[in-house]
Amino acid sequence: MSAVHALPAWIAVDWGSSNLRAWALDDQDRIIAQASSARGMLGLASDEFEDVLRVVINDWLPEDSTSSMPVLICGMAGARQGWVEAAYLPVPGEQAPAIDVLSGLAEQLTHVATRDRRIAVTIVPGLCQHQPAFDVMRGEETQLAGLVATQPGYSGAVCLPGTHAKWAQLENGSITGFTTFMSGELYKLLSQDSVLKHSVAGGDLADEPQRQAFLAGIDAAMAEPARMTAALFGIRARDLLDERLDDEASRAALLGARLSGLVLGLELAGATCLQPQGSLITLIGDDILCQRYRIALEHLGYRVSLAANADMILAGLGRIHHACQARLVTD
Repeated sequence: MSAVHALPAWIAVDWGSSNLRAWALDDQDRIIAQASSARGMLGLASDEFEDVLRVVINDWLPEDSTSSMPVLICGMAGARQGWVEAAYLPVPGEQAPAIDVLSGLAEQLTHVATRDRRIAVTIVPGLCQHQPAFDVMRGEETQLAGLVATQPGYSGAVCLPGTHAKWAQLENGSITGFTTFMSGELYKLLSQDSVLKHSVAGGDLADEPQRQAFLAGIDAAMAEPARMTAALFGIRARDLLDERLDDEASRAALLGARLSGLVLGLELAGATCLQPQGSLITLIGDDILCQRYRIALEHLGYRVSLAANADMILAGLGRIHHACQARLVTD
């Protein structure tokens, strides 16, 4: 944890399933301290969240309770199994007027009662949609808000890679719809808990043969998505029968790259079907994973822009925080 020499104006928190990150910010949203913890939502009961938060941010709080420090949280702390469930804000869908992501989020914050009077905790809502298909997101809405905060009026596709990758469509800074793909979780299950675990290993796309195996998987899934399960078993069969493959370690890395390409290619077959080739797609997320998406998308003829995960979270929380403060002044 980094120390502070003056009290922050407010505290931003990104509370995920497996960890949390917190930032102490001044009144210009400049970072004056930051901290993290491995105490994510999945390992906590609802009555443990406040104590975990206080351990992480205690050095940033006033000594007395005459005033409360604003703490704005996004992510899984607002899940049904989290601290306090924060409602989902509905996305109207393509046939209805688009919502203003930023003002909509700021107007629907969930206030959390705390024992410690030095903190005033609010949680950002997630987003949901009912048409054209049921879907939800929690945490990614703040990253989208950050993108719009840094690029006002943004229009186009946004991909947020992860265990459950989100693809959102924005028009003039408003979200019109989104889709979730379980590609990250599917890859983990296939590589660790299926028969393919005997044939694949992680690798590095900086290695040209692995890169080509990855792109071949992308092309195969894009060309024949209906044959996906056959292509998956083909990895095992190739491991057993293809004598052209090198030693065991190299073989496993090549086949792992192909598996990654097949799984991501299946996602891209669904996600890019309405995106004109050559259009811009913005990626927000972990750098290593985003680079894999970038390689695939550029291979398919798309332009790609990368936005840093933490930057978008802070920009989104900052815009939501200040919109909320402005409402308090005018009310």
